[in-house]
Amino acid sequence: MPPSSPPPARVASLHLHPAEPGAPLQTVSQIGLVAGKGILGEPRYFGKTSRRTGKPTRRQVSLIEREQIAEHATTLGLQSIPPGAVRANIETEGINLIRHIGKEIKIGAAVLFLYEGRTPCHRMDAICAGLRSLMENNRQGVMAEIIHSGAIHTNDLIQV
Repeated sequence: MPPSSPPPARVASLHLHPAEPGAPLQTVSQIGLVAGKGILGEPRYFGKTSRRTGKPTRRQVSLIEREQIAEHATTLGLQSIPPGAVRANIETEGINLIRHIGKEIKIGAAVLFLYEGRTPCHRMDAICAGLRSLMENNRQGVMAEIIHSGAIHTNDLIQV
């Protein structure tokens, strides 16, 4: 019998930041991405410009693997960490995002450029003490800029 191939990489869940800082993220079934701007309806980051350069900020979309979140939960003795709790826009399954920094990925109709690891904020320790320190050293997900506009839906496949 031939060995079975791993399941394809896919979008596990999608989340939007609320207008009020610190409030829980809203889980949605689809998001619209606009090249060079961000996620439509994302009040926190859409169309922001860099104070340093005056150009659009690269901080347009955040991604993290559900497998990484589950590993953190296990290490901390938690049964699970709910989708959206770690404040990433796109939670994935079946892909190691850190390995693809410096590359483009296609999700749905959109193309993203993964440019760096996320920097975990103090809100991670509000989920569980110690989570922020676990989310360092390539265990925190990635930041991306949008190269090609398009819609992304839950369960869309991810291609490198």
